Amino acid sequence: MPTAPALSILDRSRVRSGQDDAEALRATVRRARRVEALGADGFWVAEHHAVPGVVGPAPTVLLAAVAAATSRVRVGTAGVMLPNHRPFVVAEQVAVLAALHPGRVEVGVGRSLGFTAPVRRALGAHASADADERLAELLDWLHGRGPLTLRPRVPAPPVWLLATGEGLRTAARLGLPVVVGGRLLREADPVRRYRREHPAGRVSLLLDVVVARDEASARRELLPQAVALARARSRGEFGPLPTPDEAAAASLTDRERADVERHLADAVAGTAQEVRTKVQELLDRTGADELLLAATPYDEEVEARNDARLVEVVRDLRTAG
Repeated sequence: MPTAPALSILDRSRVRSGQDDAEALRATVRRARRVEALGADGFWVAEHHAVPGVVGPAPTVLLAAVAAATSRVRVGTAGVMLPNHRPFVVAEQVAVLAALHPGRVEVGVGRSLGFTAPVRRALGAHASADADERLAELLDWLHGRGPLTLRPRVPAPPVWLLATGEGLRTAARLGLPVVVGGRLLREADPVRRYRREHPAGRVSLLLDVVVARDEASARRELLPQAVALARARSRGEFGPLPTPDEAAAASLTDRERADVERHLADAVAGTAQEVRTKVQELLDRTGADELLLAATPYDEEVEARNDARLVEVVRDLRTAG
């Protein structure tokens, strides 16, 4: 197992109850500055379109603001969804970022379509779009193999694939590093297969993590995010992040409650020692090189404390390794 996992923070630009969209974006930039000051290795942003509770529709644009507000931390996308975009346009945007912030830019790409049919129509995205073909095209543009010369001309930044089981096979074939989360964290075989097929490949684990004084407190801070996700899946609603009290009092169906419990079970929550132990177990099982840690507590001050604790947890893991 790698002895010194790199640590990046994923910020999903969540709108909190009582907050407007612009403030959510400013909070993302503030968080990036804090994360850099703490000594984290990377800061990543996500892509969501026309979602009331999430305001990250243009990850490369947001990444430009984040990179300009920081000076050292690596910045990345988790991710740009290729079925929604022309690969040449994505390559141009990434190249501009890489030219302005050399050595700091990484691009994570995914294969998901827009969340709803109206969003897919607005984006011109189609289920028939071959995600693998678009990924190969993006790599060709970035590496100077396209029929046009990409401008600005810069060294190609690292491209990570947000991977499912099929995505792991694609990443191994193309020699790409991968970000894995969800069920792949519970199933070691797909990651082992990726390692066999691409021995030099890098693996980053995407985890929702909260460190608090005890597990109950940590789960309470995760609850708003879990409730919002459960409602999104069952109702197509993705509203502002509720407060912990609002989330605890939320009226949910049996299916939604099951989704909430599943989300909490997949997350890593507890004291610093409990989180260290759980993360170490995941690193041992997957052989991961990096951690991409995510969680959005309702209170920004709680989020800041959590980020600081996460950095300390990873430092302890490095020291122990």
